[in-house]
Amino acid sequence: MMMMMMYHCPDCGERFTKSHHLKDHERIHTREKLLDCSQCGKSFTRLCDFQQHERIHTGEKSYHCGQCGKRFVCQNNLQRHQRIHTGEKPYHCSQCGKSFTCQSNLLQHKRIHTGEKPFNCGQCGKSFTQQSSLQRHQRIHTGEKPYHCGQCGKSFTCQSTLQTHERIHTGEKPYYCSQCGKCFTCQSTLHIHERIHTGEKPYHCGRCGKSFTCQSTLHIHERIHTGQKPYYCGQCGKSFICQSHLQQHEHIHTGEKPYHCSPCGKRFRHQRALHSHQQSHTGEKSYLCGQCGRGYTHSSSLRTHKCSNLKPSRS
Repeated sequence: MMMMMMYHCPDCGERFTKSHHLKDHERIHTREKLLDCSQCGKSFTRLCDFQQHERIHTGEKSYHCGQCGKRFVCQNNLQRHQRIHTGEKPYHCSQCGKSFTCQSNLLQHKRIHTGEKPFNCGQCGKSFTQQSSLQRHQRIHTGEKPYHCGQCGKSFTCQSTLQTHERIHTGEKPYYCSQCGKCFTCQSTLHIHERIHTGEKPYHCGRCGKSFTCQSTLHIHERIHTGQKPYYCGQCGKSFICQSHLQQHEHIHTGEKPYHCSPCGKRFRHQRALHSHQQSHTGEKSYLCGQCGRGYTHSSSLRTHKCSNLKPSRS
């Protein structure tokens, strides 16, 4: 059997089956950029990437999905998207067996096992497993948000975040859980949700050993140990461990109640308060006592019930 010739990058060790792919890749390290976008100034090493990027500005989406009609700027993105419908994941990790819809996701995943982070920020020295993550990070320093929503004008640092945001306007939820049928606007949220069914909690706290289904939840948890509260309220100066807590707090100052109940129109500051309220309409009791099976609409009611059962009975 013939062995396929591989071309190795001397800087980071990444391998390629074709020499011109290696040459394109090497420009990442040499920072050689040949093609500049006249609209936004972004630079590219390959003509195909440059032409694909230009379609972001023109709005041209020549490739469309026969299943759902969604349109794409390039054929590769269409092919990746079609795997959502087929469930195909042709790229497999030899270390852990995990499968992926596209090769770039597999290459990125492999760096979890190797610990390799070949892309470095020139401003702060932070390292990343992929170039797109570095580019997104660099916009923290520059403040650049080049992707704009045509519906509401909101701006974003990366295209994938814009695409996820646009689904708020369209109502599209293309990612389905095969276990329970629940739908999601982005694939990463589906992956996190699927761990509810599998019980997988791959992210562990080095301080206390507690495990989590997603990395962002681990980062928030770690701030309990460090005491770090990086999100500040501009009105009163109060600080919070995560952005969602800050956003909820800010509603106190603005009086905003963005969560409303469809059946009765009542509005709430917090989503969890809306969820608890909705159970008064549905009769759902999400919080169950493991001892007696009794159900409650609020977690606080379940805690009260458990405490009352722990009290010693009078003889």
